[in-house]
Order: sequence, then C-alpha cells, then structure tokens
Amino acid sequence: MRKITQVEAKKIMDSGNDVYILDVREPDELYEGYIENSVLIPLDELKNRAESELTDKQKTLLVYCRSGKRSREAAELLDDMGYKDVLDFGGILDWPFDLII
Repeated sequence: MRKITQVEAKKIMDSGNDVYILDVREPDELYEGYIENSVLIPLDELKNRAESELTDKQKTLLVYCRSGKRSREAAELLDDMGYKDVLDFGGILDWPFDLII
C-alpha cells in the first residue's frame, strides 16, 4: 500500500492502463459526486465483496473516500488481502478534477 497524490492518481487514470478505481464511501454519499469508472464498495462491506468484485489482485487499485480516513483503512485491508499494487489517494473533498454528479 502506498499513499499518492491526487495528481498522480489522475495521471494513472488517464494513462490508458486497466486499473480499478475504488470508492469506499457509503451509497448516500454519492450525491457529492464520484469519479468516472469508479466502483462503489463501502468500507464495511469491503472484506466480503473485494475478492468477487476486484478479481485481479495484480491490477493497480486506486482507493478513495470522502476525506482520506476510510481510504487509508481500505488500502491497508486490501494490502493484507494480497492485492499487490494498492494506491491510496485520499478524499474526494480535495479532488481537483471532474466528477460525475
């Protein structure tokens, strides 16, 4: 697990590489907007859903939440579950790029 900046995350998203973008907020937080192509798996459901929905443990996995606390917890959990390239880029509150509203 590694912490990266949001600019670094955006560059990875725009690179054309196949990555997972994981939103670990609750469904009722989506009204604030979300990042295009992200998958919503709330933090409290991650342990039970990750392996069935994020099937390739070698694929780069970009993790975010609202403020950065849950993304850090999720990234640590995913790292413990054997995901090889987990990148935490913090909270959507600080995201300077476009969102889907």
